[in-house]
Amino acid sequence: MSAATGARLEVSLPQAGGGLRRHELRAAREWSRPEAPIRARKAYAAAHVVPLVGADNTPGAPASLDWESTLAFRRELWSYGLGVADAMDTAQRGMGLDWTATQELITRVGAEARTVAIARRGATAGLSVRDLVACGAGTDQLELEAVPAGPAGVAMALEAYREQLAVVEDSGPKAIIMASRALARAATGPDDYLGVYSALLEEAREPVVLHWLGTMFDPALEGYWGSSDVASATRTFLELVHAHAKKVDGVKVSLLDAEHEKALRAALPSGVRLYTGDDFNYPELIDGDGERHSDALLGIFAAIYPAASAALQAYDGGHGGEARTILDGTRDLGLHFFSAPTFYYKTGIAFMAWLNGHQPGFQMVGGLQSGRSVVHLARTFELADRAGLLRDPELAVRRMSAYLEVNGVAQ
Repeated sequence: MSAATGARLEVSLPQAGGGLRRHELRAAREWSRPEAPIRARKAYAAAHVVPLVGADNTPGAPASLDWESTLAFRRELWSYGLGVADAMDTAQRGMGLDWTATQELITRVGAEARTVAIARRGATAGLSVRDLVACGAGTDQLELEAVPAGPAGVAMALEAYREQLAVVEDSGPKAIIMASRALARAATGPDDYLGVYSALLEEAREPVVLHWLGTMFDPALEGYWGSSDVASATRTFLELVHAHAKKVDGVKVSLLDAEHEKALRAALPSGVRLYTGDDFNYPELIDGDGERHSDALLGIFAAIYPAASAALQAYDGGHGGEARTILDGTRDLGLHFFSAPTFYYKTGIAFMAWLNGHQPGFQMVGGLQSGRSVVHLARTFELADRAGLLRDPELAVRRMSAYLEVNGVAQ
């Protein structure tokens, strides 16, 4: 178990290869909430969802969410001046969150954002619902095995997108056009992607975010934009963006390739944002090169949101060096969260939320809490402490100790 020595808190953490190491916690760090909206960078934290403790959170079971905990976490993110990216891969789209639960999530978070926007105070004063929340529109209501290759399957993907886009727009959030497994399965080349996305952009009521998700996050997206060659895929992607620039608020790219992102950022039409999805290299990309910078739509921000907010506040105050130092202080945690297999990063985000008291149990939809090992999560605890992101160290130690005991780690 844990031990407190005077004012010190300690816990024995398991190590790779066996054995334990005592870890002494640092004092809790105080992170300030902004008193006005953040302006220097536009940032969305991709939030996870919290299941009901008594629900059947097993693979394939319908998702049953703890709505109060799920929405309370979004209010927490808003209070730090961050937007929320919702109903995306961090919320387990395609990994446990079914379309029925997704529709309710989009509707509920849109209504919650309207309440926050109407309140008009502090970090959210004067912001619109679209500033506060952006939601993913995809095609995951389709049974993938029922989608044929070729024109019929492409048409199915387009209609599925239309259905989901309407749900998002009717609920008020900014729409994020997510990458589609169904379209990847059906498309026979770049023209299929250009046709589907062009139709959606022409029909969208407001500018949207286009999301390019790499295979490290979802192997089923191999060959997206019509080619497995990134350079060829990028040409198709840019052709689409330039043809519909007025309907593209920004692009969200999750390829974990900083040099590719910098080149893409420079090639975008004026006024189109690049929301980095690079959870490895976000400090340098958000900081920029003196001429251009990336905005952010990041899963890691759901775990490091107090530090992310502090960095963005520093940029607003003209203190770029301080901002970069804060972001760099979270990099090791980000690298650990998104280590292979990358798509299990969501487990770390839920674990951090539990350690920090944002959900009653360490559970995830579909039982995904089993996606990381005890040793991996012990390292998560250690790195979160080093980054000053355990808001109540005593609570975090109690929960970490209980988790280790249940998993057979002798203290």
